[in-house]
Amino acid sequence: MDRGPGHKSGAEDRQRPLLRHRGLVNYQIVVQGSEHFQLEVCLLDEEGRVVAKGTGGRGQLRVPSAHLWWPYLMHEHPAYLYSLEVKLTAQTAAGFVSDFYTLPVGIRTVAVTESQFRINGKPFYFHGVNKHEDADIRGKGFDWPLLVKDFNLLHWLGANAFRTSHYPYAEEVMQLCDRYGIVVIDESPGVGIVLAQSFSNVSLQHHLEVMEEMVRRDKNHPAVVMWSVANEPASFLKPAGYYFKTLIAHTKALDPSRPVTFVTNSNYEADLAVPYVDVICVNSYYSWYHDYGHMEVIQLQLATQFESWYKTYQKPIIQSEYGAETITGFHEDPPLMFSEEYQKGLLEQYHVVLDQKRKEYVVGELIWNFADFMTDQSPQRAIGNRKGIFTRQRQPKSAAFLLRERYWKLANETKYHGSAVKSQCVGNSPFTF
Repeated sequence: MDRGPGHKSGAEDRQRPLLRHRGLVNYQIVVQGSEHFQLEVCLLDEEGRVVAKGTGGRGQLRVPSAHLWWPYLMHEHPAYLYSLEVKLTAQTAAGFVSDFYTLPVGIRTVAVTESQFRINGKPFYFHGVNKHEDADIRGKGFDWPLLVKDFNLLHWLGANAFRTSHYPYAEEVMQLCDRYGIVVIDESPGVGIVLAQSFSNVSLQHHLEVMEEMVRRDKNHPAVVMWSVANEPASFLKPAGYYFKTLIAHTKALDPSRPVTFVTNSNYEADLAVPYVDVICVNSYYSWYHDYGHMEVIQLQLATQFESWYKTYQKPIIQSEYGAETITGFHEDPPLMFSEEYQKGLLEQYHVVLDQKRKEYVVGELIWNFADFMTDQSPQRAIGNRKGIFTRQRQPKSAAFLLRERYWKLANETKYHGSAVKSQCVGNSPFTF
């Protein structure tokens, strides 16, 4: 964003007031083949009007009174997309020939303070899910009808964000997030980095290349607000410090405009990689993988987790995974593990602490998982991972209704000034209210 004349900024004011800013669109175009060509660049608004022009393979477009890309539920006109149109004219034996390429463009800023995650200068709270590209008919992979169904469910739920656990999803997913205003934490396939040899120079070099490919592919998506370089590595091992310091610095050099994180499940005192992230993402499964059945300990354990991390690092925190396995139709009172009552009760205990800490420095919560998904067979898995709030067939469990009530309440607390948000079904256009 380019500040207006005479605008002074401080630590808390450096991105306000946004309506006085003009948007900046930096572009770089790579052309292969003929060396005899001309490039013309136009930026068009949603009505097809040209708002900025440029020439050549590199430049900056200035957009006066820019419409910003906002997450849905934060603005009355969310997910505003311009169209960047590139016209290439080349001389051939048959004469001059023109080709066109169009790219959707969103104008927005992302910033991180000691206790906030900001989009366009305003605090943003992630209330969303972790997902998998998985369903019972197709299995793993991209599926258009399934994607549309999932986005309808995200809207029904009131979710404003998800993490691409644990790999970059299909480009069509990113395109839909841009159009619908769903915020994305884009994660690399850095999973299973748990052995000492996993931190070798060979592994590091490959990981650097993976991040280059991921940033190159997804950097133009306004929905992507943060890069995640790994999930649950053994970040307490001695080589992890240098490994992640190098990896995160490389990712920031590739894209200085976005914060970088990884998702940890290590102890705050032992983690050697968290010093290099911008936002701390923590996975914890209190009263599931230990203290079985004892939900009464969750609030104390979770509050201690948050307080310990923040006291040590003074960085915003996201509860990036939490949950419990549930087999739909299992009911037990008092709640027992794998029953719908246990999953619901466990989530409620987490929410008590999240509501306390989001007033201070917790900036998000992502349930594990959006839907049940298949895994390798083992005695610990009752036909896959059952931590979904929806079944693998996308039918809701009791916990889905609990989260729906919570997420729409959070949406109403953080929504732009206007009438209260109401959950509605998605019609032919994205998330219209």
